[in-house]
Amino acid sequence: MRDLTGRVSGELPERRARLHAAPASVRRRWRRSLQQRVTVTTVLLCGVVVIVIGLILLTQIRDQILKVKRTAAIAQSINGLQYAESQLAAVDAINGDDVRTTLDRTRQQLAERGGPAGRFDVVMFVGVGDDAIPIARLNSLALSVPPELRAEVQGGVQSYQLATVDFGDGGSGKALLVGSPIPSSIDDFELYYLFPLDQEETSLALIQGTVLLSGIALVLLVGGIGATVARLVVRPVRDAARTAERLASGRLEDRMRVRGEDDLAVLATSFNDMAASLQLQIRQLEQLSRLQQRFTSDVSHELRTPLTTVRMAADVLYASREDFPPAVARSTELLQAEVNRFEALLNDLLEISRYDAGAAVLEAEPTDLRALVDRVCAATHSVAARQGSELVVAVGGPVVMAEADPRRVERIVRNLIVNAVEHGEGLPVEIAVAGDGHAAAITVRDHGIGLKPGEAAQVFSRFWRADPSRSKGLGGTGLGLSISLEDARLHGGWLQAWGEPGHGAQFRLTLPIRSGAELTHSPLPLSPQPRLPATTAGERA
Repeated sequence: MRDLTGRVSGELPERRARLHAAPASVRRRWRRSLQQRVTVTTVLLCGVVVIVIGLILLTQIRDQILKVKRTAAIAQSINGLQYAESQLAAVDAINGDDVRTTLDRTRQQLAERGGPAGRFDVVMFVGVGDDAIPIARLNSLALSVPPELRAEVQGGVQSYQLATVDFGDGGSGKALLVGSPIPSSIDDFELYYLFPLDQEETSLALIQGTVLLSGIALVLLVGGIGATVARLVVRPVRDAARTAERLASGRLEDRMRVRGEDDLAVLATSFNDMAASLQLQIRQLEQLSRLQQRFTSDVSHELRTPLTTVRMAADVLYASREDFPPAVARSTELLQAEVNRFEALLNDLLEISRYDAGAAVLEAEPTDLRALVDRVCAATHSVAARQGSELVVAVGGPVVMAEADPRRVERIVRNLIVNAVEHGEGLPVEIAVAGDGHAAAITVRDHGIGLKPGEAAQVFSRFWRADPSRSKGLGGTGLGLSISLEDARLHGGWLQAWGEPGHGAQFRLTLPIRSGAELTHSPLPLSPQPRLPATTAGERA
């Protein structure tokens, strides 16, 4: 019993999940299938049109049937009125029994005469109001005559009305009642013809069924035609989408098949021409990119030999600068600084060329990111001191270990700290490290000029500067953040920037804990949060 209860209780959530998933799959299929939308829309519109036309058609048919029935009934009622008037003209007005007998005989003769309006019954009244005496085959027929109709007839007007009539033996139904006053000097007489509408209702029901079946067949036929036409139209679009996906995946030689000479064939031809043009331009760009990469790599390598010679000469001159006149000594110092900057630029160009050529290799190993940040802060402490900035490292939390290339991560953090010091306007630079079971993050925050809207994405571009009028106080090459972004991507990580004018900027490096894992979140927010308890880099060192 427990197993059965547990099985039933376990099946209920699964059924609910399937019920909730069904509408979602239908909506997803509706959004993705143009053919389905066209078919369903065609069927719905056709159904609405068929319903409207069917209602109009049935209304006209019903009105026409009733009109024909009413015309024949009125004509038959006029004939019967003339006959009843002639019969009552010969009645002895003094003898009441003779009047009653004549009325009964007249009613029977009228009921047996027949006419073009079909089957009917006759009811006659003699007298006025509640004292009127009905002459009818059944008393239920006389009681079925509506008081409204009698009131109009008693006013001297021939009138008709649709009403429900009790024909006796438990049978009742709709009927057309036509009433006429019988002119007479003897008394007030009323003549009523009751025409059952069962045959007309049967005919109308048959017509309604025929119209309904014809409408359903028409809707299904139009739906099938719409689906076929939509398939013919959508198929080239689907072929174009599949071809575009193959082109996007790198198969630039794929083309659409051209069938016929219609508009769809023109579309396929235009698409193929566009694909050929794109293929040619992409090939040209690839060739140009390879030439540029090769040129950068070759020039960088070729410059190494003369740079080494210049470096040796500059070192000799720099070591002997105290023996030179002041102007020459100053020139020697400037030469040494520019040689250092040129060597750094050359190294960055070589690194960029390796990334462009796809030759960069990740050498991942378990790395303590907190210890790595401490080493970088200690190495850049003197640089920050010259700019008047203080490096503040957030403390607390467990050790953050990640499988990473320590050389590349150190370069990223060093570039971020140096960039923050250069643009920090002498204010403190805050560094934070955090991690969880899936990702680790390092943030570097400055309180300097910040970034304008849209510059957070451009800041990683090569040789881009937020303010071209600012001098490079620390002698950067303009490639540090670009190389840092490539180092982060090589790890499968993120390098992101946030900034507001006048409120500084914050850069966040996010790395997966395990090399090759996919990132889904970052342990630290990109926008700045309230300060954590922190120490300066000097205290941590």
